[in-house]
Amino acid sequence: MGSLLVDDIGELVTNVAGTGDGGPLGLRRDAAVLIEDGRIAWVGPARYAPAADRRVDARGGAVLPGFVDSHAHLVFAGDRAAEFAARMAGEPYTGGGIRTTVGATRAASDGQLRATVRRLVGEALRQGTTTIETKSGYGLTVADEARSLRIAAEVTAETTFLGAHVVPAEYAGRPDDYVGLVCGPMLAAAAPYARWVDVFCERGAFDADHARAILTVGQAAGLGVRLHANQLGPGPGVQLGVELGAASVDHCTHLSDADVDALAGSPTVATLLPGAEFSTRSPYPDARRLLDAGVTVALATDCNPGSSYTSSMPFCVALAVREMRMTPAEAVWAATAGGARALRRDDVGVLRPGARADLIVLDAPSHLHLAYRPGVPLIRQVLHNGVPQCRS
Repeated sequence: MGSLLVDDIGELVTNVAGTGDGGPLGLRRDAAVLIEDGRIAWVGPARYAPAADRRVDARGGAVLPGFVDSHAHLVFAGDRAAEFAARMAGEPYTGGGIRTTVGATRAASDGQLRATVRRLVGEALRQGTTTIETKSGYGLTVADEARSLRIAAEVTAETTFLGAHVVPAEYAGRPDDYVGLVCGPMLAAAAPYARWVDVFCERGAFDADHARAILTVGQAAGLGVRLHANQLGPGPGVQLGVELGAASVDHCTHLSDADVDALAGSPTVATLLPGAEFSTRSPYPDARRLLDAGVTVALATDCNPGSSYTSSMPFCVALAVREMRMTPAEAVWAATAGGARALRRDDVGVLRPGARADLIVLDAPSHLHLAYRPGVPLIRQVLHNGVPQCRS
């Protein structure tokens, strides 16, 4: 592969604390990055840059780590645009539309599901996402959950078993029986293709006892824990996730002081999903409250066909700044290093020697422009594992 030098960088976001300007983004100016064999080999002042076989000219643009999208639902079929229109006309979001996608997904071929996943991963990549997590959860049978994860594993190592998304129609009134299926044959079929286990712990989905049972069995099978929690209202999900050592609890819209304290005293990341609030006209999480309490915060898209059909991390950064009281620096960190923390990864979301050479070049001089110029396609170039992927 040879070596590659990225230079003429106007502003370099390293996310290495104590370097550059000393802030959380570790900003450097007039910097260069050397890449060898898909990894960062050197970062430093451009005037001291080593020789390389090839060069990428950033043309004075900002360079950032690739976005780490730690929460998405990409394996599905069908369309819920009419549901979105109804919400915009005033109907509340309840989560019930998930079953509509379940029916379409079960009826789809492997080829149709694979095409959707690859389309969305490519769409995200063009917008700077170089690491993406995706869940099952739209099959809800043993065979359909296993095939969803098998297809997801073709494009990412960050796959999550979400058999406990909702109780499917055929188990209506029998949630205990469905939880037994999830904990038994479904988990056994899904686990070989999954890194994580997740539960939608909300009213109308799964209560704390069911969530605990599923997550505990998933842990025993070697899967890490994630949790959908406190999206639709207050509930036990956040504190259950902290108790079980979850890498991340996601949504975190309705939090008590005890929930915030539990998160602040743990390594569990609060992953905020502003695309969901945008698409459901729901209250946004109070990121400022979490950050001021010392909670580690990540941003992700929640890309799914019902409640957040966006694959754009830049859009989520802009929403977080405008609607959730995050500074641009906090939002960029949360969309890169924060997402990596939510996946318990130290090789992505950061630009330092040894890290994976995933980076983006902006058609702008500073990371500030991601929020300052919302909706503008600022991603000029994407490098994934040191290989140029997309260029505008």
